[in-house]
Amino acid sequence: MVIMFAMSPELQIAPAPAADNLALNGHLDLDAPALYINRELSLLEFQRRVLDEAQDTRNPLLERVRFISILASNLDEFFMVRVGGLMLQIGAGVTETGADGLTPGQQLAAVRKQAAALMAEAETCFSQQLLPLLAASRIYIHDYADLSAEQMQRAQDYFSQIVFPVLTPLAFDPGHPFPHISNLSLNLAVEVRRRDGQRQFARVKVPDTLPRLVPLRHPAETQPRPSGPSAEQHFVWMEQLIAANASRLFPGTEIIGAHAFHITRNADMHIQELEAGDLLETMEQSVRERRFGDVVRLCLANNMSEQMRALLLENLEVDASDAYAFESALDLHDIEALAGLEQPALKYPTFVPSMPAVLRDASVFRVLAHGPLLVHHPYDSFHSVLQFFSEAAADPDVLAIKQTMYRMGSNSPVVQALLDAQANHKQVAVLVELKARFDEVSNIGWARTLENEGVHVTYGLMGLKTHSKIVLVVRREGERIRRYLHLGTGNYNAGTAQVYEDFGLFTCDEEMGADASELFNYLTGYAEQHNFRKLLVAPVNMRSGLTALIAREIEHQRAGRGGHLIFKTNALTDQAIIQQLYTASQNGVQVDLLVRGICCLRPGVPGISENIRVSSVLGRFLEHSRIYYFLNGGEETVYLGSADLMARSLDRRVELLFPVEDATHKRYLRDTVLQAHLADNTSSRSMQSTGQYKRNTPQKGATPLAVQDRLLALRTARPAAEVPEPSKLERNIRKKRK
Repeated sequence: MVIMFAMSPELQIAPAPAADNLALNGHLDLDAPALYINRELSLLEFQRRVLDEAQDTRNPLLERVRFISILASNLDEFFMVRVGGLMLQIGAGVTETGADGLTPGQQLAAVRKQAAALMAEAETCFSQQLLPLLAASRIYIHDYADLSAEQMQRAQDYFSQIVFPVLTPLAFDPGHPFPHISNLSLNLAVEVRRRDGQRQFARVKVPDTLPRLVPLRHPAETQPRPSGPSAEQHFVWMEQLIAANASRLFPGTEIIGAHAFHITRNADMHIQELEAGDLLETMEQSVRERRFGDVVRLCLANNMSEQMRALLLENLEVDASDAYAFESALDLHDIEALAGLEQPALKYPTFVPSMPAVLRDASVFRVLAHGPLLVHHPYDSFHSVLQFFSEAAADPDVLAIKQTMYRMGSNSPVVQALLDAQANHKQVAVLVELKARFDEVSNIGWARTLENEGVHVTYGLMGLKTHSKIVLVVRREGERIRRYLHLGTGNYNAGTAQVYEDFGLFTCDEEMGADASELFNYLTGYAEQHNFRKLLVAPVNMRSGLTALIAREIEHQRAGRGGHLIFKTNALTDQAIIQQLYTASQNGVQVDLLVRGICCLRPGVPGISENIRVSSVLGRFLEHSRIYYFLNGGEETVYLGSADLMARSLDRRVELLFPVEDATHKRYLRDTVLQAHLADNTSSRSMQSTGQYKRNTPQKGATPLAVQDRLLALRTARPAAEVPEPSKLERNIRKKRK
């Protein structure tokens, strides 16, 4: 169980208001705080949905374990960034309220309460639900005290040969300052009694270079034991193993206690770009300084003595409100290792993404000369993107490659293709976004690598994070130059492309190509771009473009042609967009919002948003794509891209939305993807006007439908180019056209 030491007054998400209570001078006041869900509380509601997946017995066991690990990692980031940001505001004396009417202090009080409850529920799920099920599947995580004699001997051998040489105990006394505790580190607070009777504190860092879950096999066994349904696997927690052997680290003393603690530091970074002579060096320094940010959360074992607890609170300068005590293991992020066990029966069925049939025996450039190509990851293989890069790098007619990089991952085949292109004397220019949160180190490394090989590397516009996903290939074809594009909703990361749901559009459309050239000039030079032909680019024309498209839908509804908006996005927080969606609802426009994460809009408020539905899908794949669908009187308009409906995306980032113009592609997006999301009665949850979510379940007699299972089945059962029969949405569109 999780205990928070100084519980804050409970502050629940406010109930949905009635329209009669929102009148201002005879008109509905769309600025009323009651119409907005707090962003931080909405984000915690998303984390609760992640926990719900871990609790869902329909998910395979090791996938449930993975969801607990994801939740732990998400909460680390939540405290580092969101809680850390609130604390900075409070420290600066900020008392201004957001659209929801809450001050930073009120938000922090509510966050502490709900985060504590969420962590307690996650701990219960792991210790009381998942651990017994793992044991029933012959996967055992033992407490050290419960080991058999043979297991204890194996653990002791492992400690002596592998762990002991790595450990560095650090004392705290008048001659030794309190040691620095690095961000997200797991540590042991050890209390010893010396021969003279004095009690002293020491800190031992649990090494993150070794497995947190120690396999109970002899260290001489270099190969893992056979795994599978019949093979037992036994583990013990590393911190328990170290604690049990603490006397070997402090010979001549008595060990009074050794208890685990874990800290989270504020990772909010402020980059003064205008004063930075070299942004790359500035980012490197900022990443180093992150390790030393203020502590925003202290997690510790609940059997730690009061004296030890007080010592940590004082020396880490942590308020008791930010200390959380756990009965079981801390930092469950590390149980991700269990999800990697070779136990196919305890995981999702294997799935091999397919290559689009048109690319299997043909050049990408030859295919695109006949029309655009839409791919849907992970159902369609990311190798289609890699093929585009590799062909461009090797093709003697390719003159230049330009790309934006956000999150590339390690051992990137995309970077290797760019290096190959540079070696083949192509003009290669890359905009590397150094401020991609928690990927800064990786991106700095890639920037250095590319620069060392002669690639033109830039770091974007001052004050703006470049989040757009675009590749431009310039190719000589006879007497003309043709521009080929890949435009995406996700990162050029071959690893995450296997588990993130995203779209990519390949095209050689001339107007989009011209827009792409001007976008890169805007990003790398001094071009002052004010408009684009087809692309919506933030912060240039995206906000105004989306606003105009929503306003057009309202006019269609008022004119009797019907109005329907379907937005699939990761987050909806922008107040101006929310107000426009409220206005659309008040005018009778049907608004379907598929929002995976944060949603600050309240659906279903009479007189305000009764025509708005909000749902969220969590499942095997991370729903990451952004789709913006406008019925447009039957002449549909559809955009894909990188931008969420957030002020930062529309005003403070370089984002990109691109139109989907091919009729077959529109039909796939509408009938196969969006329609399945709207009909999902298994993996989706509907947002209530309170800000909470309710799992959707099949009505009596209805066939269960989970959108990701449906899309997997379609890929398995028939070619990707096939589309289903006309949906209800398609039939409605045909009626509008008539």
